[in-house]
Amino acid sequence: MSPLIADLALILISAGLVTLLFKRLRQPLVLGYIVAGFLAGPHMPYTPTVTDLGSLHIWADIGVIFLMFTLGLEFSFKKIVRMGARPVIAACCIMFCMMSLGSGIGHLFGWGSMNSLFLGGMLAMSSTTIIYKAFDDLGLRQQQFAGEVLSVLILEDILGILLMVVLSATAVSRQFQGAELVMSLLQLSFFLILWFVVGVFLIPAFLRRSDRLMTGETLLVVSIGLCFLLVVLAVKAGYSAAFGAFMMGSILAETLQAERIERVVAPVKDLFGAVFFVSVGMMVDPAVLVQHALPIFVLSLAIIGGQALFGTTGFLLSGQPLRSAVKGGFSLAQIGEFAFIIAALGTSLHVTSDFLHPVVVAVSILTTFLTPYMIKAATPACNFLERHIPDNLLNRLSRQKKTHAAPAADASAAKMLWKKLLFALGGQIGAYLTLSIAVILLSFSVLLPLCRALLGHWPGNIVCGLLTLSAAAPFLRALVMRKNHSEEWKQLRRRSKLHRTGLWLTFALRFLLASGVICYVLEFLSPTPLWLHALLAPVVMSIIISLRFVKWTSIRLERTFLQNLRSRENVTPDAATRPLYAGRLAARHLHIARIEIPETSAWGGRSLHSLQLRPRFGVTVAAVVRGAHRLNIPGGDTLIFPGDRLDVIGDDSSLESFTRSLNADTLPDLTPVSQVLLLRRLVIREESPFLGLSLRESGIRENHRCMVVGFETDNGDIEPAAAERTITRSDVLWLVGEEEQMKEMGV
Repeated sequence: MSPLIADLALILISAGLVTLLFKRLRQPLVLGYIVAGFLAGPHMPYTPTVTDLGSLHIWADIGVIFLMFTLGLEFSFKKIVRMGARPVIAACCIMFCMMSLGSGIGHLFGWGSMNSLFLGGMLAMSSTTIIYKAFDDLGLRQQQFAGEVLSVLILEDILGILLMVVLSATAVSRQFQGAELVMSLLQLSFFLILWFVVGVFLIPAFLRRSDRLMTGETLLVVSIGLCFLLVVLAVKAGYSAAFGAFMMGSILAETLQAERIERVVAPVKDLFGAVFFVSVGMMVDPAVLVQHALPIFVLSLAIIGGQALFGTTGFLLSGQPLRSAVKGGFSLAQIGEFAFIIAALGTSLHVTSDFLHPVVVAVSILTTFLTPYMIKAATPACNFLERHIPDNLLNRLSRQKKTHAAPAADASAAKMLWKKLLFALGGQIGAYLTLSIAVILLSFSVLLPLCRALLGHWPGNIVCGLLTLSAAAPFLRALVMRKNHSEEWKQLRRRSKLHRTGLWLTFALRFLLASGVICYVLEFLSPTPLWLHALLAPVVMSIIISLRFVKWTSIRLERTFLQNLRSRENVTPDAATRPLYAGRLAARHLHIARIEIPETSAWGGRSLHSLQLRPRFGVTVAAVVRGAHRLNIPGGDTLIFPGDRLDVIGDDSSLESFTRSLNADTLPDLTPVSQVLLLRRLVIREESPFLGLSLRESGIRENHRCMVVGFETDNGDIEPAAAERTITRSDVLWLVGEEEQMKEMGV
């Protein structure tokens, strides 16, 4: 037998048994996988050991790909925009401080610059999986601070992807140079925008047109195929496979099939994710842990203390009140799956020492076990702070900033209009300039050699130049002309001459930028002097602007992109969609929580009026979400059913009481699950008690809990059973029922 199959059997059996134990002990499954990996690894001599570690690393790499792919499916770029600045401020503050702390500890122990830099990256992000699990176990998912923590975790995952790219670039150059870092970020931005824009333009349309042909099996194959396609492109471009998988997941997250893809991919992700975490556990070497016991202890304290301090500070800076900030900071006091991914990245690039991986795993295990206790310790810590902080400072810290506050008094309407316009112009310049550059690069690398081979050097250059400018024309025109007739532009133009001058300046800068792109094409393909190209480029750009078919092509392309981008929220309203009064509720410590009705809930089939949720718990149901349908502001006659998701308004205590009662009020299991139905044949004889009776009079259904399927005819067919048919001698009845009832009837 191939060692790969034997090793996989050992891995999965070990993981299954250990995780069953951890499930029983109510511990995170991630830790169970790590323990299983240690038991099946080369450093545990008393248990069977995996023999082919090389193949295991390939399986683990596939696990990372699926983990990042499903992470992308749960992420949406629009969600980040809707979050506003609060979670961005908190996440950036926490990650910067924790990365600095981790790097400082690495230098303190003399581990070198690369080990210290990667160590800082490992300590920068908390574990989304572990915090989700802890909130569920403690019943805190519906509390307001938990929503803020989960928003920060989403942003940390996104920033973690960027951090991996920066670490990879730094590892390749073996030094941290500002110019190289800026070039790496610009290159990353180029591919990020290109893949996202092209992906959103093409993939949702493809899935929409083939939706009727997409079964669960074909959707799984297509989605995984798209994932690995972008993985290959990312690796070809010099980035990690995890980055490509995440990007494809984020593109598919904007499609109507996102939830279906997430469901069909989940088992595959669970399988390969388990192999990845098992491979992490195999890196644990007890000898290394004993040798580095002091660094493990110091790093664990640094994570617990650092997250408690910097996390609380980050949430305070983002505008959270003191109590929510403390709970949020204490919840982040652990590291998890992203630390393992960054550790694996350092190992694959051969820039980190062998001891760093098992040290980080040990730190993760310690901090994960302490996570529930840190969350519980947040309330006493907050009480302590409230007793010792001066009253004036406490009042300022406890006052929650409004997320939808009106503009400051000194901020004029014109400034707000400029801010909105410049933000939109920045996005359009980034997107259309990226697409123009991509068209030019693709043309010069593929089309130009073909034209030269067919037509000769200079004729090929002319044809290639015309085709390149024709393909880039819609993007160049949109770069210059978009937003020139927007509402913000019109209002600013009517205000004063100074504003009109500023508007024409933005137009001139965009026109020069587009002309510069054209000048580059001319300079690359034409032997004439640069000054002639510089004079000719604005003329060509003016011609492009004047062509109507270019204008309509540009508009049509943009409409298709926006339709694909908004298709999911147009058909199925996003979970984050809230009524207009949600901001005012949040200012009064109320918030909206999404709560699912359990399958065994006794509330299923009852109306909202009969449940009396507001008098009993002080909560209000704002919406009922059932599958792809959403009912906002339901009436008292609205029925709820198992599997429904309710958007419930309340404060932390009322929502906690509501959730506790919902989960406790379940239906009893009336039917033993071991009872199965049997299909049997009953021949009517002289002594049968049913002889001479009609089916209705026989009581087979009422007294024996069996059902007559039909009567067997002479040719062996089954004819349906009518209630008035009389049962005669030698009739053959086909019955369905439970085994005990069948025996009572003599079948």
